[in-house]
Amino acid sequence: MYIFGYGSLINSHSRQLTGQTGKAIPAVIQGLQRCWGKVDGSYKIAPLVARIGEGRCNGVLVAVDDIALKEFDRREKGYHRVRVNLDSITSVIDDFTFEENETVWVYVKDNTEAPCEHQPIVQTYVDTVLAGCLSISESFANTFVETTHGWHHPLENDRHKPKYGNLAGVLDEHLYIIDSLIQQVRLPLK
Repeated sequence: MYIFGYGSLINSHSRQLTGQTGKAIPAVIQGLQRCWGKVDGSYKIAPLVARIGEGRCNGVLVAVDDIALKEFDRREKGYHRVRVNLDSITSVIDDFTFEENETVWVYVKDNTEAPCEHQPIVQTYVDTVLAGCLSISESFANTFVETTHGWHHPLENDRHKPKYGNLAGVLDEHLYIIDSLIQQVRLPLK
């Protein structure tokens, strides 16, 4: 069984904080829309959310067992897990195929509120996700930026005092590339 990670779970260092260190297979799901949004009042930041609908979303397939799935259910509180139709998934690597009757889960949120000044998008969350994308390729990171909705909402540069609890795997050499990627979709940070 697999989960499809479309945010911080793309980053292997962030996944390790939940105990998952297995290989991740880059993939795209048709019919899944990713955006910035609020999950519930327990979050101090606006994380990424996805909902079934129009669009496409890139991310990673991570093999999990029942124990790991429960750990990810705890990590993804505020979301609900739904099964993905295998026909909607395309692997980014050529030599990957699903076994017959495989199960793929994704964490979604049906109704979301937009980020605001009190629950903004934070730069360290963006950095963690895009560092994970960059570990796959710069093209994969660019696809992430282009297919994510809501970049116009408040974004706080918290690099000097990180607010994101699962910040991991971000290297200094990533920062210039990350800043260049997000400048494509929003005004420069103040």
